[in-house]
Amino acid sequence: MIGAGAAQAGTDPDFTPHGTQPFLAFPLLTSEDECRGCHGQNTDAPGSQDDRFSHFVPSNTWGGSMMSHATRNPVFWAALDVANRDVPGSGDYCLRCHAPTAWFGERVRKTGSATVVDGTDGCLLLGQHDDPDTVDSDFEGVGCHVCHRQVPAGPLGRQLRPQNADLWLDDAGTCDGSPCRYGPYAYDSGGAPPHPAAFSEYVRDARFCGGCHDVTTPLTDAGPLKTLKPQPAGVVDPIPFPIERTYSEWKASSYADRVFADGFAENEPSLSEAARVAQTCQSCHMPREDDPQAHACIFDAAAAGSTGTGRRAGNLRTHAFAGANTWVLGLVKTLYGTALGRNVELDRGIAAARAMLQSSATVETTLTGATTTPGGTVTARVRVTNRAGHKLPSGYSEGRRLWLEVHAEYGPVASPTVFWRSGVYDAATGVLADGNAPVKVYEVKHGVWNPRLSRCETQDAMGRELFHFILNDCTAKDNRIPPAGFRGGSDPEIAPVGYVYAQTAPGSGVLVNFDVTEYAIPVPLAATGEVRVSARLRHQVASKDYAEFLRDQAVERSIPSENDLCAADRAPLTSGPRTQSRGAFFYDLWQNNGRSPPELIGSAGATAALP
Repeated sequence: MIGAGAAQAGTDPDFTPHGTQPFLAFPLLTSEDECRGCHGQNTDAPGSQDDRFSHFVPSNTWGGSMMSHATRNPVFWAALDVANRDVPGSGDYCLRCHAPTAWFGERVRKTGSATVVDGTDGCLLLGQHDDPDTVDSDFEGVGCHVCHRQVPAGPLGRQLRPQNADLWLDDAGTCDGSPCRYGPYAYDSGGAPPHPAAFSEYVRDARFCGGCHDVTTPLTDAGPLKTLKPQPAGVVDPIPFPIERTYSEWKASSYADRVFADGFAENEPSLSEAARVAQTCQSCHMPREDDPQAHACIFDAAAAGSTGTGRRAGNLRTHAFAGANTWVLGLVKTLYGTALGRNVELDRGIAAARAMLQSSATVETTLTGATTTPGGTVTARVRVTNRAGHKLPSGYSEGRRLWLEVHAEYGPVASPTVFWRSGVYDAATGVLADGNAPVKVYEVKHGVWNPRLSRCETQDAMGRELFHFILNDCTAKDNRIPPAGFRGGSDPEIAPVGYVYAQTAPGSGVLVNFDVTEYAIPVPLAATGEVRVSARLRHQVASKDYAEFLRDQAVERSIPSENDLCAADRAPLTSGPRTQSRGAFFYDLWQNNGRSPPELIGSAGATAALP
């Protein structure tokens, strides 16, 4: 059977009652012990014979991704402590996504006996942050077995819930007495791997990714922990609060309408390139490898350059899973990269994330009129177009933002005089300021509904920004740029809030995938030569407000150091926060590692000659 689970004993509520539960007949296998030997290369010596294929084989490309390091992410641990203080036990819901090996291994919350394991703070995880991904460690993040045992339906045909990691795992002896490892290849004509394997269409389905990349308030056994407020007019049933909606954003876009013809027949050499074009999550975040030596298993290397069964040129999805998070991957490298032997992989992961960011949007700047006059005003129009298959930005919202940095100058290009700015970022303090005009920030701001004042509150009494992930039940702002063909303008779970995007045509219900900001820029009387206006679109993972919030929560709520927090459950750790609270540890990392320096996505300028 597929793991049906059982009721959690002795706790109320159960934050994770749906999908396969931690009572696995076949425990998850670890990526280092079970997979890397065949699906990885030695990256300790870049350019060496052992490192020939590490830029495309699955284990190495996964090894530099946020998927691989979801359990090592210091932002996660600081936020987990806040969630557990806001709603005791809610760490069960957080760790299910970030530490699935521990969660399915009954080292977080549920147990088969009447005694409930209390590991929602992560103190029962095996190993520590810099341990290899072996049977003695739960810090491997989202590992190979979690994905390659997934199936689209559970016992009695119960369907997948594409949210909150409500996953169904094959927990039966379907393949020769063991759970199948599902993938995109069929082996009817031979060449099957030495482990249980089966072809699956589902691994190419966007729902496969939606299982973790739509995040809703915990859907407990007593119902949603939080519901969307205010209740949308005309809606009868309360809506569970939508925290992240990357999959739903994609589903409401034109990307989801395009023919899903990425295969299900990928072993067919006659499949045309046109038919191979996919518009799913996988097509962007698992790009194809065109290297003629491409192969998924190192034992196929000899045949990879021929027409043998190991050849995968143009037919191999790399496991890079690149997103937008360059900075945390850099933190993981600094903290644990050498001990893990993954510095090269993490460098590649950072480069892949940077490339993904730079492909996500285009920036255009135009000036009205061909000339302007000293003492007059030039109007600059900056257009940002979303090229991603979901909102820009998308995913985890707390502390993340895009903004436009715009400046105007005159005089020689080599020594210009900058006379006007908007979106001024101070790298020494992490402060983003307006400048001469309000900064345009693209973000979603969640908060807690105040029924007395009928408003969504995102700040405390001292004016500090709040980021209570588990308590939020309203959206104060969402001006993130929609994807192409976006039909979600009237959907309360994904619609813009406090901002209007025009329809592509009147009555179409489809929103444009771009935003235009106009700036009226006064030109100094002293200006000579030409006026140049430049716009840059920048992305930041962790704002100053967010870093300070996590630090302050640890202090104000008396959250102890990690070793003190876990003293009753395990020996002191020698890596990670150790003698600091997780919030303090993260804040120090933020301060000492560039304050989450913003990444440049794109830029564009325009020039107006002066008479």
